[in-house]
Amino acid sequence: MHTLPLQIRFNDVDMMGHVNNAVIMEFFDLGKACYFAASGIPVTPEEGDFCVMVVHFEVDFHSQIHYGDNIAVTSYVSHWGNKSLQVTQQIINTDTSQPCATCKTVMSGYMRSTASSAVIPDDIKALVRKYDELN
Repeated sequence: MHTLPLQIRFNDVDMMGHVNNAVIMEFFDLGKACYFAASGIPVTPEEGDFCVMVVHFEVDFHSQIHYGDNIAVTSYVSHWGNKSLQVTQQIINTDTSQPCATCKTVMSGYMRSTASSAVIPDDIKALVRKYDELN
């Protein structure tokens, strides 16, 4: 599991006094990108033709996040398919260990050169599994 501490910026807070739900989605995206970079899933075109792309996500909001809260996003692959994977994430209040939001994202293997879905290579799966075992 990958954990990324997050800094809440003043402009992340809306008129209701809590972090806006659209900003929470940005936190989840940042968590996925950092997790993938750390574990070996290609993120940028310079890293190769293969990548993964979002095809579905769902979010449950458990509690409000306020400016000044100490939070982090956790990320891990919770399911592997042939051409897809599911990433499960939580934003956690690090002072209370309570989850603030949970996101499940289904991602498809994708080849940039052909603009089509692709089987997730075994070496990519092995890199991520090894990273998760060590963290």
